[in-house]
Amino acid sequence: MAKFDVLVPCYNYGRFLTDCVRSVLDQSIADVRILIIDDASSDSSVEIARGLADSDSRVSVVAHASNKGHIATYNEGIEWADSDYFLLLSADDLLVPGAFERAAKIMDSRPEVGLTYGECLVWRRDTPRPFVNSVQDFRWTKQDVVADMCRTGSDFVATATAIARTSVQKAVGGYRPSLPHSGDLEMWLRFGVHAEVAKIEGVQGIYRKHDSAMSNPYLAEMMTEYGQRKAAFDSFFETCRDRRRDMPLLQRQVAHSLADQAFDTGISYIRQGRLDSGFTLLRWAMSLDSRMRYLPPVWRLLRMPGPEGRQRLLSLMGKPKARRQEVLQSSAAIPGLGADRDRQS
Repeated sequence: MAKFDVLVPCYNYGRFLTDCVRSVLDQSIADVRILIIDDASSDSSVEIARGLADSDSRVSVVAHASNKGHIATYNEGIEWADSDYFLLLSADDLLVPGAFERAAKIMDSRPEVGLTYGECLVWRRDTPRPFVNSVQDFRWTKQDVVADMCRTGSDFVATATAIARTSVQKAVGGYRPSLPHSGDLEMWLRFGVHAEVAKIEGVQGIYRKHDSAMSNPYLAEMMTEYGQRKAAFDSFFETCRDRRRDMPLLQRQVAHSLADQAFDTGISYIRQGRLDSGFTLLRWAMSLDSRMRYLPPVWRLLRMPGPEGRQRLLSLMGKPKARRQEVLQSSAAIPGLGADRDRQS
């Protein structure tokens, strides 16, 4: 029977910790070790964690005297792991019944598979806890996560569902300190060039959405989001460039996808009146994908070509005259949106 190691990093999530740990201990595969690492929480997390350890010998606790940050905490857990399979489960997330069993069925029979992941439900604080049947008929497929992530420029692997073969996790290595907000994306890319990845067509985890979630303030500013994603891809291409022959093509796909998404977000910001952020995103998108410098899709999206379109857009946003002139000058400074393009209209 397969053995599982689960790292539960915790920082001020004591109110969620019991549900998280119980979702692991109640799995149909009981041969599991749980390491709770508390990163110097100021709430009752340590007391709750030690209470869980006192009630079940499968749970152990490490309490940091000072805050080391989530990346160092994750890597501490990876170094500790030595069972067949490994999962990093945030203290505010949960496993669903049967998650270990489904992952083990795949990896026990397919040694080439180094990572499994599945669907993840979102549990919002004002809704009942999602119910997932303990018995699920499930299918799975191998997925080229590297090609798919480069094509979409996104991370679609929910960490709460990402159960890894521990030997592959050790070979892949730990999280990059330089990527505090996109380390997961870069980690899955590395898994994708070290082993096969299996996508489970079934629910494997529950992501708890709440006001204090670590990603909330970070996701509020999309310029940072896109920049961190690019940094993750850049790190992957730098360290794994020799592991696939199609890396140059994949790099171009990433640039096109991120630029396209950033451009759309910039347009959305401008429509909302967030002009500085919007034009910053447009410039960044054009710097990333050279094709946008000569044929930017802004007028196709806005349906407002030429200087008249800009004036109409600004009037709709109701900006003062001085501000409207400033924005016109800003848009004119963007290659493809200024006077040269007006003459071509």
